Amino acid sequence: MIPTGDVEAFEAQRPRLTRLAYRMLGSVAEAEDVVQDAWLRWTKAEDVEDAAGWLVRVTSRLCIDRLRSAKARREAYRGPWLPEPLIEELSVDPVERAEDVSVAFLLALERLSPLERAVFLLHDVFDEDYESVAQTLGRNEAAVRQLAARARAHVKDSRPRFTVSQEDAAKLAAAFMAAASQGDMTALSAVLAEDAVMVTDGGGKRKASLRPLIGREDILRLLEGLAWRHDGEPWAMSFRAVRINGYPGVILEAEDGPMTVAFQPGEGGKLAGIYMVRNPEKLGRLN
Repeated sequence: MIPTGDVEAFEAQRPRLTRLAYRMLGSVAEAEDVVQDAWLRWTKAEDVEDAAGWLVRVTSRLCIDRLRSAKARREAYRGPWLPEPLIEELSVDPVERAEDVSVAFLLALERLSPLERAVFLLHDVFDEDYESVAQTLGRNEAAVRQLAARARAHVKDSRPRFTVSQEDAAKLAAAFMAAASQGDMTALSAVLAEDAVMVTDGGGKRKASLRPLIGREDILRLLEGLAWRHDGEPWAMSFRAVRINGYPGVILEAEDGPMTVAFQPGEGGKLAGIYMVRNPEKLGRLN
């Protein structure tokens, strides 16, 4: 039996709990809040034999409760929603596998119900067996298998079907930033895939496109408009290269405040996705 509130037992599980909560909620801040709530419950727990199982169960249920209570707020969100950026310095070895925290993957999880999301993450990402997942969520094993199958069908196309080296991905991001800073539309066109997607999240608090931009031409029209407002002169950009959700990205200082831009590499040495977060509520950790 584990002593009530055993600090070492909890801290041993904290990284795993935080990773799970971030994938469930798409927010670093909310993930940390959930883990803190799990800690408070841990300090009052009694007769716990399996600390890991108990803490995963509590964290999962706390996340599901948050997702359900946040449904109305998400539906009223102005413009596209993106997860809070998960930022790592380039000099630090990646903590997460890129495919498990990529923006495309987290957006795919958004299409799942809270229960489907929990089942998929616990089984397919965190390697819990179906029996354990069923116990965690208070469902029978057959129902859990059905939830997993539905979730898997929804997210199967969100994971990359090919691999791109970190070096090649970083070169793509650098080429985009160099072309953007010069307003070079020809160079920008060359680095974008024909079916590239650009999503900007301003949350109604800063200027951003109110819809995803689909396709190279759609993206270039927006970038051309930005270049026109700058009279064709090189854009005044100050940025720092980082890793965002496992992929190359930048923290960019604009006139109206900071933003993050994550670049998703695609086939043929082109960019498949550009994800820009401008909502200041998701950028508090940059200050």
